[in-house]
This record gives sequence, structure tokens and C-alpha cells, in this order.
Amino acid sequence: MKTTSVPTMIHRPAFVPRAMTVALALCAASLNTYADEPEFHGGGRFEPGLLVISRSVYDNLSSNVQPGTVLPPNCANTKAGCSTGNGAPNDGTYPYVWNNDGYDGSFGITARIFLDQITPSGERVNSLEVPNNLQKQFARDQLVTSFSSKSELGLHLSLDGQYLTFMGYVAPVNTLDVSNSNTFGAVDQTNPVGQNFYRAVARVDRDGHFRFTETNAYSGNNGRSAILNNLNGQDIYYTAGNAGNGSNPQPDGVILGAGAQLIAATKQHEAEQSPGTPTPVASFSVTELKAPADKIGKDDNFRGMAVYNNVLYFTKGSGGNGVNTVYFVDTTGNACPTGVGVPAANAALPTQPLAYDPSTLQTTGLPSNMCVLAGFPSTPNKTATTLSYPFGLWFADANTLYVADEGDGYTGGADLFTHAAAQTGAGLQKWVYNASAKKWTLAYTLQAGLNLGQQYVVKGYPTGSNSATGLPWAPATDGLRNLTGRVERDGTVTIWAITSTVSGNGDVGADPNQLVVVRDILKNTTASGAAREKFVTLRSARFAEVLRGVSFAPGTDRDHDRF
Repeated sequence: MKTTSVPTMIHRPAFVPRAMTVALALCAASLNTYADEPEFHGGGRFEPGLLVISRSVYDNLSSNVQPGTVLPPNCANTKAGCSTGNGAPNDGTYPYVWNNDGYDGSFGITARIFLDQITPSGERVNSLEVPNNLQKQFARDQLVTSFSSKSELGLHLSLDGQYLTFMGYVAPVNTLDVSNSNTFGAVDQTNPVGQNFYRAVARVDRDGHFRFTETNAYSGNNGRSAILNNLNGQDIYYTAGNAGNGSNPQPDGVILGAGAQLIAATKQHEAEQSPGTPTPVASFSVTELKAPADKIGKDDNFRGMAVYNNVLYFTKGSGGNGVNTVYFVDTTGNACPTGVGVPAANAALPTQPLAYDPSTLQTTGLPSNMCVLAGFPSTPNKTATTLSYPFGLWFADANTLYVADEGDGYTGGADLFTHAAAQTGAGLQKWVYNASAKKWTLAYTLQAGLNLGQQYVVKGYPTGSNSATGLPWAPATDGLRNLTGRVERDGTVTIWAITSTVSGNGDVGADPNQLVVVRDILKNTTASGAAREKFVTLRSARFAEVLRGVSFAPGTDRDHDRF
């Protein structure tokens, strides 16, 4: 592992109004291609039809955390103050380092991002390291992830198929608690993490050229995925994430920077960027369902996203607010008068941010322009008797939607593995559209071969139980997160997905997980017809590694799944 010492903070430019940011972007329009180019490990480039996996590697350095360190960073200068106790109990050694999460609820450490290109059968082709501060030639532009933040690094093709996009942080490698830090333009003094870092969207082309667009969105939390709309003269990102790590009332910038965002792409280097006020593209409130209002902004805790037939979809699968379900953005204004519906036939993708009234932002939040997709759960989490945990979603066609359910993540006792194995909704859900009823219906959930709740061996991992949690170190699959798919010529569908885990780790997001694949018969709508379908593991993360997103490679036609 690299042992290069790095600074703990980056530039802190003054907040610049959005209008000035746009002007600066126009002035720098000539900066179309970065001079520094990353290199593929193994040579070559991204090739259409191959897959790309986002992977994060933790720099296993004991010096990353000093036992007894008071956390979160700079907490004494916030209104929230510092974590109670005697400081961090563990140093930076993996996997024990994640036991610090029990002391510091915002604990995380930034790590390097790799994009691994593989064949559809799982054979490694090459790997591309995303620019970071440990690569000295990329000092101007860098992006990292938070190693234990399990919802990050979703991968998506741009709408023209020429770019791959994802999100991360503009921070050095091995920096503490960045995933719950504020952004520079949306500082919340009630957030116990007393440091600021921009979030950013990355795009990469077939040759490995990167461009990054910084944002003040997702202050206090994380951006999770992004899709580039570069059709019809557009150059905008749709992004999914969550915001806020403080108490009520949240600052306007935190409310505006939650959930679903529309971010104008820039061609400037990161050092030249000064992001403005966040620009939401959509929002949802449980008041649409005639339920009492939740904490403003927390109904928009989105994870997965997709674009299909000019409609933008999101999933929510965690948190005590809102509804864990599948949503779509209603650009027509009449698809769901009661909060539940299906997209209108004449729907168009949004190209402008959501209009809102600043004077009512603190009292009622953003206006609602999203709908629960009819047939999916519509009972608010606070009153629901059962919950689903949707993450990634992929349309095989207009009437077939696959949804990855990551499981409930239960680690509350020694029964964590039997609990995971008993889940009926975790895994790959197949939904079919009923045109006469105008709603979606769950056909079945594929689980065979996932081995839910069955512990597996990670080379180099400790044996026995974690003394901090009293539970076994060895992880087991709990469900699925990000996914992608392809319709084959023989009428079957191939789905690749990333697993979620449960274990006795101090933070299960740091568990080495897996890439799995399954083949389903497209026209099948019954569980009996899918009885022989079984997942196969294509790749397992190694010690101090995690797998996050999966997509086809840039340069792949968006209709790659229609042979």
C-alpha cells in the first residue's frame, strides 16, 4: 500500500452565486480535454459490450486513525459538539478500524476508486484508477469515495452511451468523516462534522479521459449516482443522493441539496470551479399521500436511479422518513393527483431545475413533482408494517422492470444470519406492468444462488467474533444493490448485480462483497417458471476491497440490450 502523507483539507473557495458560476463556465468552455490522462492497468481502453465494475480499495494504514482521537474532525467548533467517550477505540488497521463507527456515528475514511473492465462472464480485462491526490500528475483534479459508505459509486451510461458517470468527493485519500461533512456552500453548524468538502460528478470516456463537476449538493451526506443527459444540446447530470447530518431546522442549502438534483456540467478543472446553490430537479413529500409531513428533505433520501422512455426514476430504500419504494418524476404535472400513478405517454425529461418559493422552504420544503410508481409500496415508513429496500432498477422493456432489494441489513443479534436467510423480498424482484389496471405487479423474487445469510470466507479476515459487536466477522449476503442487464437473442435476460452484506463488522458497508449474475426468461411471469434460475458469483472482493456499481462500458449503445 502507498504510504505517502497527504494534507487533511483542500481549497476552500468563497461561495460564488450561481449566475457567476455559469459565467465562469462559459469563459472556460475551451477547456474541453484535460492534458493529463490516466493509464489503464493492463493497457487498452473501454470496449463496447464489456462490463465495468466500480471498486474501492482501503489504504490499510494504522496511522489513518490514532486511538483516542476525538471525533468527528473539528467537532468542538460545531453546535453539535463531539462524540461522547474516550475517543476512537481503534487505529486505522482493517477491518478493526470500522469499530470506530460505534464511537463516531459519522465515521468513514476516503479511499481510491478503480473502474475494472471485465467480460460478461467475469474475466478481468483491465483497470483504471480514478485520479486522486496520491497520483501526483493529477493534482489539479481528484475524486475519492468513502470506503464504508455502501450506497456510493453507482455507475450509469450517459443517454448517448458514450460516457460512464458516477459521484464522489473532492478530498484527499485517507481523510476522516468526509461522507458526513458539509459542502462549502451549505454549511450546517448542527452537523458534528466540522469540515467542508465538495461532492462531484465524474464522467469518463472510452479512452479514460475524466471530467469532474463539483456541487454543493448533498451537504452532510452523499451523492450516490449520476446520469448524463447529453442529447439535444443538453449537458446536464441527473443525480441521486441524500443530504443532512444535523438537526432541525436545516439550512436552505441542505434542503435544496437533497435527493434528486440537476447539475449543469462544466469543462473547468476543479481548482477553477466555484459551485453555486444546489439545483434540485424533483422532490417528493408524504403529504402527497395525505400523511403528516416528515422532516423536510428526508423523504428525498434516494439511492438508485434510471432513465427509460424519457422518464426519470428513483428509488428510496432506507431511513425512517418517506416511503421505501420506486418513484418517477412527473414533468406533465397530471400523472398522479393522489401521489401514485404511472408516467404520462407524452412525458419529457426535465431540463430545468425545480421551481420553488424561497419564503416557504423552511416550512413546507420543496414542491412535490414526483409520484410513487403505481403498484409499488405507497405506505409511509412510519406507519408501514413491512418495508421493502429497493436500490438499483433496470427496465428490460416497457412492461418488465427488475429491482434490486438490498435486504433490511439487520445486525441486531446472533440471529442476523438466519434473519437474512428468511427474507422474502431481498434479492432480484421482477415486476410486470398490467396495462388494464395501470399498475405494476410483483411477479417473483429471484434468490437462489445468492445464499442469503450463509457466511463466506474472506482471505486474511479475522476469524471468530468481533469483540466490539459480539458477532462473527465473516460476512453473508443480505440482498442486492446496483445492477444492469441485457436482453439476449433467445428471449432471456441476463442481470449482473452487486451484493449487500451483513456481518459482525463495525460497519457492514466495509465488508468485501460480490458480483453475481443470473439469467431470467423475459416473458415468464410466475415463480414456478423461474424455479431453475440461479445466481452465480462472478467475482468476490478481496481483503480491504468493496464492489459498488456495475454498468456496460462507455461506447456501448444504450440499446445494447436489444439485439
